[in-house]
Amino acid sequence: MSERKPKNIFKQGAIDASFIGDSIAKHASNTRIGGHSIFLGQVRADEINGKAVVAIEYTAYEEMALQKMFEIREAIFAKYPLTCMHVYHSLGTVKAGEICLFVFTSSAHRKPAIDACTECVERIKAELPVWGKEILEGEDYQWKQNI
Repeated sequence: MSERKPKNIFKQGAIDASFIGDSIAKHASNTRIGGHSIFLGQVRADEINGKAVVAIEYTAYEEMALQKMFEIREAIFAKYPLTCMHVYHSLGTVKAGEICLFVFTSSAHRKPAIDACTECVERIKAELPVWGKEILEGEDYQWKQNI
């Protein structure tokens, strides 16, 4: 593993579309990249016990989550020939319809970018100590199950 330190992946609130667009645009000058893969996680307005989810409030054990994300990142870079990988996850309240997870991978060819992005998303959902409290209409809530 490298001597690099864990990068902060957390953003307060929703991840804005302009931030996503700017992140993509910054890669236009890197002519070694031939493929990007992007995953955007969006809060769904699921119906639970007859009430719609209006938002999710995300919390995390940040220090542990950043270390785990660093480990995931290092493992994915060791497995795939990536040019770069960026991950951003929301903390705090994100309303239904807003983006809460942005994973962006780049490679010389599309397949490694796609495969790395997919693996990264699956590992985030399974391994990161991040919790979501689904806020329902009428101020009820329940803790989200990652599936």
